[in-house]
Amino acid sequence: MRELLCAVGSRRDIDAYEVLFRHFAPRVKAYMARMGGDSQLAEELMQETMIAVWNKADRFDPSKGAASTWIFTIARNLRIDAFRREKRPEFDPSDPAFVPDDMAPADAELDAREASEQLHEAIAALPEEQAALLKLSFFEDQSHSAIAARLNLPLGTVKSRMRLAFDKLRAALARSGDLL
Repeated sequence: MRELLCAVGSRRDIDAYEVLFRHFAPRVKAYMARMGGDSQLAEELMQETMIAVWNKADRFDPSKGAASTWIFTIARNLRIDAFRREKRPEFDPSDPAFVPDDMAPADAELDAREASEQLHEAIAALPEEQAALLKLSFFEDQSHSAIAARLNLPLGTVKSRMRLAFDKLRAALARSGDLL
């Protein structure tokens, strides 16, 4: 069997694989049935084992053990993986624990409303030229270069006014207890 497995690994010898399959498939299936589970699961695990033998035959090292030991080790590991999958519950996306609430909690909604009011008040306290830049940038989603072109201002002026506006917003919100 060792030579057959080496032939499959080195030359992808289909005839050698067929002999291995005919010899080991029924034995692996019986082994899987003895380990528990129904005959369909045993059949599926036998098929997975024999596919793994074909795909991994080049990794078989005859100096480390017999072909049967190597094949049954693959079978045992596949059975363990199958057992773990059986015992692990499937993820149910409709489980109430995973479904977000339709409404935010009242305290979170109140905090968000207060933060929004503070931000609007801070923007209203800015000089008109800085407030207009923030509104164009964040409420109309305009880039700095688009704002510069629209207002006929140099790009550097737009950027420096935005930076000044942010500094003033940061200071105003820090005084009220929220940071930007």
